[in-house]
Amino acid sequence: MITGSVSSVTERAPWMLRAEAYIRDIVAAEAPVFGICFGHQLMAQALGGNVQRNPRGREIGTVPMARLVDDPLFAGLSDAFFVNATHVDTVVILPPRATVIATTALDENAVVAFGPAARGVQFHPEIDRAVMRSYVEARWTTLVDEGLDAEGILARVSETPEAGELLCNFVRSFVLSPVRRAA
Repeated sequence: MITGSVSSVTERAPWMLRAEAYIRDIVAAEAPVFGICFGHQLMAQALGGNVQRNPRGREIGTVPMARLVDDPLFAGLSDAFFVNATHVDTVVILPPRATVIATTALDENAVVAFGPAARGVQFHPEIDRAVMRSYVEARWTTLVDEGLDAEGILARVSETPEAGELLCNFVRSFVLSPVRRAA
């Protein structure tokens, strides 16, 4: 699992370049790997995609996400549900052979299959309502300065149990089930 970070993939720091080389190796070996936000972006960059500041703007708060194609990551889940997100960068160009699984209004590459056992999500399935509220409150001035409705964003923050279920599905479908992973 590659988590979020306060760093930006666009910084191209030496440690990021080393991590990208490792990602290429583990994806080539078809080992299970799951990227969250920064991790999702780092996987895309490592595999030949491109990450930049999101031209649609910051995505923060509880936002609707829509699945485009079937994937074991979404086993037993609705085609659309809410996720908690906070990011300013995004994958603007997918790597070769990557497939978009789901989108949000501000991110056309919200969930991506990077390989047989490699998945990335631009949002934070690990963040609950209380933590998401804290992120919005901590960035309040920035949100207002960017012309966003901080009050409205905060008011819409909620629990996102389906998003959390993605983590369980990843373990079930890609870590514990090598037969399904090979499919």
